[in-house]
Amino acid sequence: MNTLVIMPTFNEIENLEWAVGQINLFAPEVEILIVDDSSPDGTGVLADKLAENLANVNVLHRDQKDGLGAAYLAGFSWAISKGFEYVVEMDADGSHRAVDLPKLLARASKADLVIGSRWISGGEVENWPWYRKAISRFGNTYARFMLQTGIKDMTAGFRVFKVSFLKQLHLDGVAARGYAFQVEMALRSHRAGGVILEVPITFVERTRGASKMTTAIVLEALWLVTKWGFYKSA
Repeated sequence: MNTLVIMPTFNEIENLEWAVGQINLFAPEVEILIVDDSSPDGTGVLADKLAENLANVNVLHRDQKDGLGAAYLAGFSWAISKGFEYVVEMDADGSHRAVDLPKLLARASKADLVIGSRWISGGEVENWPWYRKAISRFGNTYARFMLQTGIKDMTAGFRVFKVSFLKQLHLDGVAARGYAFQVEMALRSHRAGGVILEVPITFVERTRGASKMTTAIVLEALWLVTKWGFYKSA
């Protein structure tokens, strides 16, 4: 498989080298693209050092922090220009376990989108308090109800796209920039008639660095899901 793992970064200097090492341990055949949004903590400099020493690591520097969605869209464009067959979305903070990556890749040839799901049978979340699990479950239930996709974990950020399918999704029209980007891409995939599979994973809350989740990001996601549900515009 000609596969690219895209890892957006902003202030992930404590996690990045370990995360890359885990991917190379469990899926050494993949290429990695680190998309850094000018991290002030030196993550971009570390990424360049990793790229110098590891043949499968590439770096895309962006001028400013412009949201998760914009970083992934830049990564998608890079993957398309380089002729990759599959792209993987994966966080750099260790929450997406590289040991689960081969499970997703094993199903990729049978689907247009494979989602590493926390909320199907066999999926787990470690180190979240009960209220954060409740918020995630509510958000996914609300999105599934409003958007009628049948997907149990629409907010999941660990996923594999077939690039030939990704090209059909009119990426220039993607509206979300925060974590609603994951919902929008799942919705676009569903409305495009894509084959979508969910594979159970174990999500592990980061132990180093600060989460990028904010109240504004949550509110953006709720507003966009409501709009997409009523206006069918995504």
